Amino acid sequence: MLSSDRALRVAVVGSGPAGIYAADILAKSDTPVQVDVLERLPAPYGLIRYGVAPDHPRIKQIISALHRVLDRPDIRFFGNVEFGVDCKLEDLRRYYDAVIFATGADRDRSLDIPGVGLPGSFGAADFVSWYDGHPDVPRDWDLSASNVAVIGAGNVALDVARVLARPAEELLYTEIPDNVYQGLRASQVTDVHVFGRRGPAQAKFTPLELRELDHCPGVEVVVHPEDIEFDEESLRQVRTHNQTKTIVKTLQDWALREPRERGRRLHLHFLHAPVEITGEGRVEGLRTERMALTGDGTVRGTGEFHDFPVQAVYRAVGYLSTALPGLPFDESTGTVPHQAGRVLDLDGTPMPGVYVTGWIKRGPVGLIGHTKGDALETVTSLLGDLSALEPCAEPDPAAAQEWLGEQVTTWAGWQRLDAYELALGAAQDRERIKVVPREEMIDISR
Repeated sequence: MLSSDRALRVAVVGSGPAGIYAADILAKSDTPVQVDVLERLPAPYGLIRYGVAPDHPRIKQIISALHRVLDRPDIRFFGNVEFGVDCKLEDLRRYYDAVIFATGADRDRSLDIPGVGLPGSFGAADFVSWYDGHPDVPRDWDLSASNVAVIGAGNVALDVARVLARPAEELLYTEIPDNVYQGLRASQVTDVHVFGRRGPAQAKFTPLELRELDHCPGVEVVVHPEDIEFDEESLRQVRTHNQTKTIVKTLQDWALREPRERGRRLHLHFLHAPVEITGEGRVEGLRTERMALTGDGTVRGTGEFHDFPVQAVYRAVGYLSTALPGLPFDESTGTVPHQAGRVLDLDGTPMPGVYVTGWIKRGPVGLIGHTKGDALETVTSLLGDLSALEPCAEPDPAAAQEWLGEQVTTWAGWQRLDAYELALGAAQDRERIKVVPREEMIDISR
């Protein structure tokens, strides 16, 4: 049983919104607590820094709230610490009474169609990491294709399509790194085709994400009238869901308007299911099957096929989390089995002092704000278990920092890197320019 004369010691693994929200809820609870947030990368913020498109400044404003949390004296940030490499679960349990894993989802869900392994077939997660300046991905990207397909009808698919279609000069106000700007500036893209297998009423993107496509002066958004179809369930969704109604109305308006002369085109296709990526030696086309709505919002194949001549395909069909060493993992859902955030072992029994929150807990669904309620559930479970938690062997915060060693980056180090990136941007009349190489990030932080 924990001693009442010291603070609860908690490690949060992952410094994206899910992890920071959990740390915030813990710090504001009635229980005296000291939280260490451990992050694989040298910088904090996870998805917000490395998963949100650079031309989404409103979403990036969440960083201000996350900054206030990490700035608290009872929360410490340690970057450049990779779980499973630099530390294991038994290590963490030596220095912390409880561990919350908030590692998110970092890889693409597979798409099982012929040709998916051809050169020129890309996962959306890799492309997002590239244009967001992730330090662990290559600095270059092949943008030689003039016609590109994006498979998926969610927000990530629209982000990928918009970044591909948008002229690089329109992104200069953002924080894109110089290598990304130069790559996009040399891009040969003229047409980007986005494919959703269901109808417009079943699209997974938000109205805001959709409307942002039309805010790019150099891009003409094309909606094909023959793809705007509805069945009984689609019409019911339009009547009962304001978000669906807004999406459908926007798409209908775009399908009817006169074409505008702009440098690049972004085509939105519905009721097209990808069946094969074609090509000899590299991507040369995408074959889709025309789908028909069945009345209940689902679709069936019609046996009618279409071939689109594209030289690159981006798969945006969902993210998956990566298994964590020492924790059970459900490969089908890409999540850690849990009960209200308590990690369950292979027998279905809660593992003492081990918890999950965010996408590693529930899968990559919902918006960023949804992780607050998720974190609240997990922290409530943790605090409810206080009487049963086994105290850690070395609760002194100084012992944990000494164990982590000199390779870590700290909150003060992030503030130095943050100031450096802002200064780089100010010199070019931009808000920020990201530093990309990991070693350079670490050197500046120190």
